[in-house]
Amino acid sequence: MDMNLPARRAIIAGALFGAAGLFNAGAAFAQAKDGDAFPSRPVRMIVPFAPGGPTDIVARLLGQRLGDLWGQTVLIDNRAGAGGNLGVEIAARAAPDGYTVLVTSSSYVVNPALYEKLRWDPFKSFVPVTNAATSPNLFVVHPSVPAKSMKELVALVKSQPGKFSYASPGLGTTPQLSCEMFKGMTGVDIQHVPYGGAGPATTSVVGNQNPVGCMAQPPAVPHVQAGKLRALAITSAKRSASLPDVPTMVEQGFTNFVTDNMNGVFLPAGATPALVARLHADILKALATPDVRERLMAQGLEPVGDTPQAFAAYVKQQIAQWSKVIKEAGIKVE
Repeated sequence: MDMNLPARRAIIAGALFGAAGLFNAGAAFAQAKDGDAFPSRPVRMIVPFAPGGPTDIVARLLGQRLGDLWGQTVLIDNRAGAGGNLGVEIAARAAPDGYTVLVTSSSYVVNPALYEKLRWDPFKSFVPVTNAATSPNLFVVHPSVPAKSMKELVALVKSQPGKFSYASPGLGTTPQLSCEMFKGMTGVDIQHVPYGGAGPATTSVVGNQNPVGCMAQPPAVPHVQAGKLRALAITSAKRSASLPDVPTMVEQGFTNFVTDNMNGVFLPAGATPALVARLHADILKALATPDVRERLMAQGLEPVGDTPQAFAAYVKQQIAQWSKVIKEAGIKVE
């Protein structure tokens, strides 16, 4: 079909424009693959929990500092639901170009054993970047409880079987699993009362609805410092700077009893080593900022920033540990 000169010119110009667009897109992808010129647009950081919790706090602190480093906006996308699985599923389906980052808790290492069917795989769906910060769990009691140590608590509970209950943030959380480990080691008869988060669980012990509780350190610290709760033990490998007088479980004779709550950073599977290295390096810069460290530690969170290789090994070890606890305790999520 014949075509006049202006029409032919329009088609040629359109073709050249399209080719240029493809070239630019390819160049941008190549740059992102190499970690160079990344990021060139806003980055989404998915948090699979509601705002205000420890993982959300970590993500927002990191997002603010990374945004300053990059000169780009870091958008915190809270996608709560299904015990943390909803947000993880969304992140797993994202392109591995560095523009979607997952920041999640220990639910990542617990849920594979807790749920029969997951739409993501902890080893295949993501690339570990770093464990940004951890918070140990605390065993606490209402001040009216006479026990001053975990061994005294064991003796007290065994002297009155069936009387005591403990509060946790919910079924399958690491505080609940820590209590199940404690029960397995000691044989104490103490009933689990799950709550919809650390806040309500902590409040229930402060109000003595449950005389015993186990929860992540951040929500409990203010109440311990105010004398409204007595902390009997911390589950970290060493004592916490915010509660230096509280001994660890290991110090009290519970061998290898070390549990914590991670706040891990992941990229979708397929992210290049260069992208992982770039994000890891920039997170370390953010964690080294004095105000970030101070704000984390004020919340009872310990900055970590381990290597991708060390974090991958940690994830593998944690999945094995919690799978064993869940199986032995017979815990199931319907």
